[in-house]
Amino acid sequence: MKHFFICLIPILVLPSSLLIYDFKNKDDLDGWYVVNDGVMGGLSEGSLSITQEGHALFEGFVSLENYGGFTSIRFDFEIADVSDFSKVVLKIRGDGKKYQFRLRENREDWHSYITYFKTAKKWETIEIPLKEFYPSFRGRELDMPNYSGKNLSGISILIANKKEEDFRLLIDEIRLK
Repeated sequence: MKHFFICLIPILVLPSSLLIYDFKNKDDLDGWYVVNDGVMGGLSEGSLSITQEGHALFEGFVSLENYGGFTSIRFDFEIADVSDFSKVVLKIRGDGKKYQFRLRENREDWHSYITYFKTAKKWETIEIPLKEFYPSFRGRELDMPNYSGKNLSGISILIANKKEEDFRLLIDEIRLK
């Protein structure tokens, strides 16, 4: 009589993406907040709202007066292990302008990891490799390694193109892939 052994190996199924925020399924902007350059004396004005169509709308005016020049939206959350992911994915409709996407590894960090993305005047999905995010503090690149891709505790989108300008960015979803 022959004996057969069946070896069962557990298969770990990893999620293909991690949703950070889906504006289309929200009635409010719970946890999001705006930071304008007024924290440094500037006069830029940005706002964040939900449109009737269910998109987040980040819009306003960037002013260079009083040493200003930026406005941003931020979302902080409990620290998450994101080591299974390699990209940020944005579903957006822009205005043709350049924006900065920022990651914060730990809430206590005084720096962020940043990279830039250019928008089109149409709906698009933008994928940004996590390895492209470099450390920065107050507009200066730091002599530190790029983002490790291990932990994440906050994100932000900032506009600061060193010129006075109106801006308008619609956002449907932000996720990791």
